[in-house]
Amino acid sequence: MSAPRPNEQHYVGVELCAGSARAALVTAAGGVVTRRESALASADLAAQVARLVSELSDSAPAGVAGLGVGVPGLVNPQTGRVVISSDLPSVVRDDLRATLVQATGLPVVVLDNDANAGALGEYAAGAGRGSRNMFYVTIGTGIGGALILDGRLWRGASGFAGEFGHITIDPEGVECACGNVGCLETVASAPNIVRRTHERLMRDSTSSLSRLGLNKNFTAADIAHEARGGDDFAALMMARTGRYIGTGLAAVINLLNTERIVLGGGVMEAGELILEPVISEARRRSFQPNFEATQIVTATLGADAVPIGAALLARDSAQPGG
Repeated sequence: MSAPRPNEQHYVGVELCAGSARAALVTAAGGVVTRRESALASADLAAQVARLVSELSDSAPAGVAGLGVGVPGLVNPQTGRVVISSDLPSVVRDDLRATLVQATGLPVVVLDNDANAGALGEYAAGAGRGSRNMFYVTIGTGIGGALILDGRLWRGASGFAGEFGHITIDPEGVECACGNVGCLETVASAPNIVRRTHERLMRDSTSSLSRLGLNKNFTAADIAHEARGGDDFAALMMARTGRYIGTGLAAVINLLNTERIVLGGGVMEAGELILEPVISEARRRSFQPNFEATQIVTATLGADAVPIGAALLARDSAQPGG
């Protein structure tokens, strides 16, 4: 953690998830001073976030200059309102930004998509440092993406660029929560890794020796754990997941030719078991000069990525011309 200095500006970044909120007090350079985490109830989100801000402000000698919030959903950059959020539907109905301004008393409050915030966190203080053009992917309960071009977050014409989880991987696949069929999210998000593994256990006699078959309520983390422990079937499922992700990344590499791709989120805790097949499949499907110019790496900030990035969004908004 960074030690606070008198008169130094500090910002609070918060990541809202379906059942929890992670918050950090962050310096203007992206260093974390201290952290808080709490359970999150769907009712009265603003009061819960305001309480976290108040707790963190005690560690900021000069007070808190702004608040950034990463939300699992689409945020209109013009209005600051959440347009879509399947994890937190209540924030779509409310003007969360205006409510947070009132609840915290802060002059600067910024809301953004959690993948955008995570991308900025990794770009400024994590695995993206030193690059100018970076594509960020977060793979967990869902799959999000964000693009940084020439050092700036690329939002697209309507502000919703980067929805990597909803590119089509299997046109004959299952229906996605977005209404499309065969999105990357339907095969490579944590719940869908579990679904595919259950289906394979049911129909594949060679999986009978897998320890996963002893536990009907296993998670994606359990699959990764068994794979690291030498379970061949679990390793096979992680490798197949990596190939799906690599297939999607090959399209990104061919289209955008970014110098770095950073992979974050809970699924990437499987480490090399998933990273190696991702890289191998991306290499196989990419235009070779583009692939050779691209580094594919694992994110380094973990749970700090979104709070740091959200805090930096508040920092940038607080600056003249921000």
